[in-house]
Amino acid sequence: MQRRSQTAVLAAASLLLAAGCSSGGGKPQDGGRATAPAKSPGASAGAGSPAATPSSTAPPAKGSVKVTATLTTDLKSPWGVAVLPGGDLLVASRDTGKIVRVAADGGKTTELGSVPGVDPGGEGGLLGIAVSSTFGADHQVYAYFTTASDNRIARMIYDEKRPQGDQLGAPDMILRGIPKGQIHNGGRIAFGPDKMLYAGTGETGDGQLAQDKKSLAGKILRMTPDGEPAHGNPSADSVVYDYGHRNVQGLAWDGDHRLWASEFGQDTWDELNPIEPGRNYGWPEVEGKPKVGQAGAGYVDPVEVWKPADASPSGIAYAKGSIWMASLRGERLWRIALNGTKPVAAPQAFLKGTYGRLRTVVATGDGGLWLVTSNTDGRGTPHKGDDRILRLKVS
Repeated sequence: MQRRSQTAVLAAASLLLAAGCSSGGGKPQDGGRATAPAKSPGASAGAGSPAATPSSTAPPAKGSVKVTATLTTDLKSPWGVAVLPGGDLLVASRDTGKIVRVAADGGKTTELGSVPGVDPGGEGGLLGIAVSSTFGADHQVYAYFTTASDNRIARMIYDEKRPQGDQLGAPDMILRGIPKGQIHNGGRIAFGPDKMLYAGTGETGDGQLAQDKKSLAGKILRMTPDGEPAHGNPSADSVVYDYGHRNVQGLAWDGDHRLWASEFGQDTWDELNPIEPGRNYGWPEVEGKPKVGQAGAGYVDPVEVWKPADASPSGIAYAKGSIWMASLRGERLWRIALNGTKPVAAPQAFLKGTYGRLRTVVATGDGGLWLVTSNTDGRGTPHKGDDRILRLKVS
């Protein structure tokens, strides 16, 4: 289809209890898939948890998407997006290490500054950003980024009274030691309804790290705003919340506060997973849903799967009873309508090929979505105006 012109903290203990881009061969994940043999699709253990309880109401099987505005254009390698109180957006540039503010009314763009220590390369650089749950009092902005030695999470004070381009205070490193690689750095961070900070990490192309409970790679992490293990984690002295992931780049909570994560597969299946603490999501032993006779005891099944050519998912958001999933290689926005953790119907695809690669999708707060393209990251085909932020009306 034609596009429009357009402090080292390490996880130390085993979990006690029962969120890609390429293969470990080193080919890029965001653009395509390696030719190494895919793992057999796997199974979950029975999940009889409250998380599976259906909602009292369910969205319609069919939805709709309408692009109502282009908020801004000419962004360079946008990746993470955070919404400020009042609705303005903070946008992180993966390759430049800069954070800009984009006015929700009119799209005016101003530079806050750069995050020190960012070492872009491959799929690494300045990735996810988030604003504190108590931003009105502390003005803290959090960033997940790649350095010369690892991936880290830092927080900085955003001082609007300082000159443009110098509004970020010195970074306070709250978590170090997340393994880095040319591929599979994860990178999405978000504060949950519990006011804890969550981070999705990748396994750097080494699948066995995803099953190593002492490694921070291939996991979803849950921590306090200071970077300490959060109360209620599977292991009291670890930030590891679950494990067995290949490359998590999407985190979102639904209306019942269930956590969801998108997952890059290898050659066979990309995934959307409901996340539960302490559970094993299977990589590299299994990928996708099980086949008859191939069930792997203890692994959690995804709710939906896609062929990588149709998805290669990055950010996700929840709005109007559905998870919305931005796809890179698939160049489309997926809608997954849910009743509890059960899909109401087959996933719907929108905007296929219209705007190219799609990196991040964020709920607007009034039932709509912001959608961020990703064509200037070295793997897309930029057109005039790329990259851009679109305003969507959805149902």
